[in-house]
Amino acid sequence: MKRYTITTALPYANGPLHLGHVAGVYIPADIYVRYLRMKGDDVVFIGGTDEHGVPISIKAKKEGVSPQEVVDRYHNIIEKSLQGLGISLDYFGQTSSKGHHEMASEWFKFLEAKGEFKVESSHQYYDEEAKQFLADRYLIGTCPQCGSDSAYGDQCEKCGTSLSATDLINPRSTLSGNTPVMRETKHWYLPLDQYETWLKDWIESKKSILKPNVYGQVKSWLDQGLQPRAITRDLDWGVPVPAEGGEGKVLYVWFDAPIGYVSFTKELMAENRPEFAGKKWEDYWKKEGDSTLIHFLGKDNIVFHSIIFPSMLQQMEDYILPANVPANEFLNLEGDKFSTSKNWAVWLDEFLQDFPAQTDVLRYVLCSNLPETKDADFTWKDYQARNNNELVANLGNFVNRAVVLVNKYWEGKVPEQGALTLEDEFVLKQANETALQITNSLEQFRFKEAQAELMKYCSVGNKYLADSEPWKLIKTDEVRTRTILNVALQVVASIAHLSAPFLPETSEKIRQMLNISLKGWEEAGVQHVPAEHQINPASLLFEKVEDATVEIQLSKLTEARKRAEAEQAKVLPQKDNVTFDEFQKMDIRVGKIIAAEKVAKTKKLLKLLVDTGIDQRTIVSGIAEHYDPAQIIGQQVSVLVNLAPRAIKGIESQGMILMAEHSDGSLAFVQPDKSIKPGGGIA
Repeated sequence: MKRYTITTALPYANGPLHLGHVAGVYIPADIYVRYLRMKGDDVVFIGGTDEHGVPISIKAKKEGVSPQEVVDRYHNIIEKSLQGLGISLDYFGQTSSKGHHEMASEWFKFLEAKGEFKVESSHQYYDEEAKQFLADRYLIGTCPQCGSDSAYGDQCEKCGTSLSATDLINPRSTLSGNTPVMRETKHWYLPLDQYETWLKDWIESKKSILKPNVYGQVKSWLDQGLQPRAITRDLDWGVPVPAEGGEGKVLYVWFDAPIGYVSFTKELMAENRPEFAGKKWEDYWKKEGDSTLIHFLGKDNIVFHSIIFPSMLQQMEDYILPANVPANEFLNLEGDKFSTSKNWAVWLDEFLQDFPAQTDVLRYVLCSNLPETKDADFTWKDYQARNNNELVANLGNFVNRAVVLVNKYWEGKVPEQGALTLEDEFVLKQANETALQITNSLEQFRFKEAQAELMKYCSVGNKYLADSEPWKLIKTDEVRTRTILNVALQVVASIAHLSAPFLPETSEKIRQMLNISLKGWEEAGVQHVPAEHQINPASLLFEKVEDATVEIQLSKLTEARKRAEAEQAKVLPQKDNVTFDEFQKMDIRVGKIIAAEKVAKTKKLLKLLVDTGIDQRTIVSGIAEHYDPAQIIGQQVSVLVNLAPRAIKGIESQGMILMAEHSDGSLAFVQPDKSIKPGGGIA
């Protein structure tokens, strides 16, 4: 028996889960944990919600409630949804809990006492009206990468580029709408640069077992060189910094959140559950416990769990390090990215309300489409096809036939097994072969492949019954029919056990039909049902998904996106008034584009040469997805000519092209309705 510590990435508690959150994290993690438990291993399965940080503060202010009310609400929704999906977590905690705050503080104090942190002063944006320093998400401005004017201080959600607050062009505060000023502040930093050598050695030692997407991303970060990373922020919602000079500061969410895996394990052990009797949280996190730590997460969390959190664990000295980080890529929806802002999502809680009897269908479809090595796509048509053609017509059909026939001809008593043919022996042997193949795939975190092996064996059973036709054979050879149906029930029993990690509700229903209990994984491929054993009547495992059901879901998606777009298309609120003198400082003139080309290695930037009437100058503009460079030569545009120059992708941009944005996100030039000589003023 081995000991395992299995964690799932902590969803942010400012909204419900959608299928994109679920597919790459919870489904594979739950399959793996159920498999380990069937093997008899000692497993603790930990999850929870990430509940600190700026977005939650912003949401609370908008709603006029406390941050705690926001996180409690969504924590409960998320936990209930995961339970509805059959995710068998041992504990689902909250980073806002007292126990977590205490442990996060202990980690900080321990590392500070060791001298691990650097304390440095820096200049940070400050909102003079709101009278507070601005965390990254309280800043919005123009992205230097794609030109979007709605980029945050940590990331542009339009192009996905990670940013620093000082990268933003024309930053403004989301609290007041004002342009912030720079003020000096002090923060604690984790010196990742000092850990670079051992991190490289550690990652290289795992090269043979890490998934290529994980190793590639981590190596890219290490090759670029690591820099100290701030672990504190000027906020009032989070774990207070337990140090002199830490007043008004909290631990940065990326530092405190992963500590939640440990604090939640400690909270779990404090509940004194019978299954963990005699065990301590240290058994699963300290080196003397000899536990194997595995993190399940999406690709956006790879660096945090493969560089930053391991660095923290290493400096805590007696903690184990991750044995593996089997991260997955992203799941898309009907060909587009999941988008909360556009309401382009299938929400897990809504799915469970609409399809209360199809939990295992969703698990099956998501596992079949797992984005293990590249992004994958969820579509309702695929959901329907996999349900109808694979679950109903294959697995469900085979189990139902076998159980119905035994009840029909022998009143539910398992017939005796007579002399076996080569075909019988092949079918029975395949159960063990399938178990070995599934085991090999699961051990290598290839869950899609493992589930496919299960369905191949269902096909073997289906073909066996279809070829032997016991419903016809019973009329001429009852002895042979007895053997065929005995063998068929052994296959059904094996499927009941082999399907347990993937389709737990279905496995339970099959076992109820066969009147058997769940065996250990080592018995999954052997015969389970003795002759004369009384089984129960058959019940349908799956029902067909009709075209009308699919159309309803597709219409629901479309309508939800339309509503979101309509909301976004509403006229923006008027910004604060400016004085005439302030407006007079803006020098906007008619310009003419005389050359245009795409900026290398970017999707959205064009390098323009513009005649402003004053001179010919270079301007970088994020319009490449809206205009062909060759077709805008000679185009009249409006140019803010006295904008301070700024380097964008190594090019000095000397001004800004004014653009109007349609409700669908497309851009259009702001231009005069008749030809004006370059340099003409706009007032």
